[in-house]
Amino acid sequence: MSSTTLRPAITDQPHACLINGTWSDGEAEDVISVIDPATEELTAELSAASVPQAHNAIRYARNAFDSGIWSRRSPLERSNVLHDLADRFERDADRFAELLVAEIGSPVSLVRAGQVDGAIELLRWFADAAARGPQQGFEEVLPVHRRPVTSRSVLLNEPAGVVAAITAYNFPLLLLIRKLGGALAAGCTTVVMPSPRAPLSTIELMRLLPEAGVPGGVVNLVVGGPQVGMALSTSPLVDMITFTGSRAVGQAVMAHAATGIKKVVLELGGKSANIVLPGAKVEPSVRPSLLRYSLNAGQACGATTRTFVPRADYERYVEESQRVFAELVVGDPRNPTTVVGPLIHASLEASVKGYIDRAVDAGAVVEASARVCEQKGYYVAPQLIGNVTNDSEISREELFGPVGVIMPFDSVEEAIAKANDSRLGLNANIWGPTPEAMNVARHLRTGTVTINGGGGGRQDVPWGGYGESGIGREAGEAGFQEFFEVKHVQWPV
Repeated sequence: MSSTTLRPAITDQPHACLINGTWSDGEAEDVISVIDPATEELTAELSAASVPQAHNAIRYARNAFDSGIWSRRSPLERSNVLHDLADRFERDADRFAELLVAEIGSPVSLVRAGQVDGAIELLRWFADAAARGPQQGFEEVLPVHRRPVTSRSVLLNEPAGVVAAITAYNFPLLLLIRKLGGALAAGCTTVVMPSPRAPLSTIELMRLLPEAGVPGGVVNLVVGGPQVGMALSTSPLVDMITFTGSRAVGQAVMAHAATGIKKVVLELGGKSANIVLPGAKVEPSVRPSLLRYSLNAGQACGATTRTFVPRADYERYVEESQRVFAELVVGDPRNPTTVVGPLIHASLEASVKGYIDRAVDAGAVVEASARVCEQKGYYVAPQLIGNVTNDSEISREELFGPVGVIMPFDSVEEAIAKANDSRLGLNANIWGPTPEAMNVARHLRTGTVTINGGGGGRQDVPWGGYGESGIGREAGEAGFQEFFEVKHVQWPV
């Protein structure tokens, strides 16, 4: 087999490595196979990057940072380059949408808005942030200090250094921009490692970097397996690691980073609550609640998969769920009527179905379910499961599939306690009168709360969670600040 085999309709000769501005095939023995999750057909094969190639990429990122080729450019120059990159990204938006349908099965009806456009908007936000700097500016002059001598001080916000950016497969472009956009805006250099299950859209974006004027070595790419990830997280030349993925891998990244006391930002998922308060209009809340954990086939860390409803409203909620699911189109992502597509891989399909089977064996009831028409592909029907407790496995673990649970409550205090009874605290949604919902929101231990569905996606707000949902924040001002170190300079006057 040649080092790269690909259906020409997708892209031209993707390589596993971009190092110092030069593309090359991976040198590891492992082969990365990208499978179309809707057809189970091979989309691409790449020879994986090797550990020596990963170390080489890190060295070039280190050299690029230390030379100042990017970090010492003016904020406006970095901003202009990022805006140029965003223009080219938007120019090729349809191309990126095509790639995402092929590599992750995102439905064509939703892929632009749900996957591509948000990433472009976030890149533009970081481009603007690059020009103005973090919220307190690149330099913050402090008041005069007079004990024991009169002195002046300034706080300098300086780029963190070399950033290893490791992304997940479910929203490959958005997750990439959360990391790469912030790093470049701050003046950092990077080594990017996308999920080997969905590397194609990331590879395609890397092709735009030289067009936009990003110097070679500032952004490097390695597509490889766990050993490559370990090389990134243990290298003494890396200053910061930003990772999105599973809790188990996040723990490993954190442990590896500890050997060098590296700065770490982790976004590790959730088991988020959806609370319907007494007095809420039940029927209008159902469809958006079900879609919140069904879109992208449930492969979303912020999916609100635990629904709590007043006991008196339980049956009404279930009946409306049955009606909504009966109308939901689940199938071929290339069909414009499809709302929910496949899962990324056969192993995830088996895992999600295993959770469902174990729950039913333990007494759970599938209260409502959609229907999958396809014969091929890695599909799990979106469904709502009842007769479970907050301690049930299916209520505790993040499935990463289109499956939610529903539980009744008898008081708002009970609902809050159950919502907070999780080691994860990433997201939540509340339905009900706004003043009551705001009061509940203040009591939830979670990084984001939407009320009555919230609003449109904002690029100026942070994303991240409490507890085992991670460390630090991505996007927004708080996420941008993660890519800086603060230096205090003081002198007598």
